[in-house]
Amino acid sequence: MFSAVRIPGTLVQAVAATTEPDEVDAFLEDALTGGPVICNRRHLRYYALVPGSMPSTWSEAADNWRIQDVDCLGRGCYLGVPPLSPVKSRCQADSYWSVPVPSPAILCRPLTVARLIAAGAHQLPDEAAEPDKPRAVEP
Repeated sequence: MFSAVRIPGTLVQAVAATTEPDEVDAFLEDALTGGPVICNRRHLRYYALVPGSMPSTWSEAADNWRIQDVDCLGRGCYLGVPPLSPVKSRCQADSYWSVPVPSPAILCRPLTVARLIAAGAHQLPDEAAEPDKPRAVEP
């Protein structure tokens, strides 16, 4: 059983210091030590697959992450998972394995995912990190 941590692409790109999909994928594979990650190209979101207990054990952190549009998806949530077979071109699919599943037993480590989120949030400007925050209007 697994859960997923939804991370906005802007946050991942900020910490990866690139918007190039191949470079972001390589960064995530290295940063999350090979744990599986799904990319939804349509909404530019990444889903790090973590142990199923993460949403309950990390509920306080998950509440703080929502300001960056990060969310923990556990029981009762639906996540479309791309086929395990590699897709020849990312352009052919709305979602793909940014970091493929190395083995059914290997998932992303929650602490590593949390560190990635914290680093990405630190890299984003305040306006991007807090999308609902009112912005000053210049005369």
